[in-house]
Amino acid sequence: MRKFLLLLPVILACKQDPVQPPDNLQNSTISPSSGGEATTVSAAGTISFSGYTWNVKSGNGLGPGPNTWDTKNVWVDASGFMHLKLSYDSISAKWTCAGITSAQNFGYGTYQWMIQGPVTALDKNVVAGFFHYSGPDGFNEMDVEFARWGDAAKPNLNFSVYPASGSTGKEQHATYNWVQSGGTASTHRYTWTSSSVIFKSMNGFYNDDTNMFFTHTFVPPVTVIPTAAMPVKMNLWCFRGMAPTDGKEVELVIRSFKFTPAS
Repeated sequence: MRKFLLLLPVILACKQDPVQPPDNLQNSTISPSSGGEATTVSAAGTISFSGYTWNVKSGNGLGPGPNTWDTKNVWVDASGFMHLKLSYDSISAKWTCAGITSAQNFGYGTYQWMIQGPVTALDKNVVAGFFHYSGPDGFNEMDVEFARWGDAAKPNLNFSVYPASGSTGKEQHATYNWVQSGGTASTHRYTWTSSSVIFKSMNGFYNDDTNMFFTHTFVPPVTVIPTAAMPVKMNLWCFRGMAPTDGKEVELVIRSFKFTPAS
């Protein structure tokens, strides 16, 4: 990490895109470092976003990574959009990460994220995750992750399903090498039932399957499908704690998170 001490980090800006937003975002604007009033992390380490309360991660040497996590890397702007930032702290000479966890557990249903940002241009050592996780590692987890896992030749979009805790099932993965088109807006969702998990990704902001470029359905043995109600997490971090090789800070804007319970 010492080789980055002299770098002036450059933010990968999230530009506005000429795509159809959902109805409640028709007149909104976006700025990665927006001015005006913004909701910062409370003294209790929580933040409100998309109608839910989230606990914001903070501390040194914590996984995944291990990494340093800073509450300053998470905020909600005046438009109600949440920002996750991977930033370089010149005083401590460390890269600091962003992470949040829902205060409540969620069960079967459909989960959707609308994300503004250059997720396909992330450095090979940068990971952005949107997922369920209860621990321990290897069980009860479902992920949408943008990552190359330290290898620039690997696909950058990853869908994963891990087995129910205590089961003998094996985790399942699907990957896709995605190049964003028409801007940096994208929608990602998965529908979780007792017998399957269906993932979908779309270019642009859509509540339906318009501009869908990748989908995958996991229908493994029932023992592989997670069964426990779990918190939802979002994070932006350094793979194995390694600094970005391009020396650039990253900022993603989560315009919305939506949960629709199974009927």
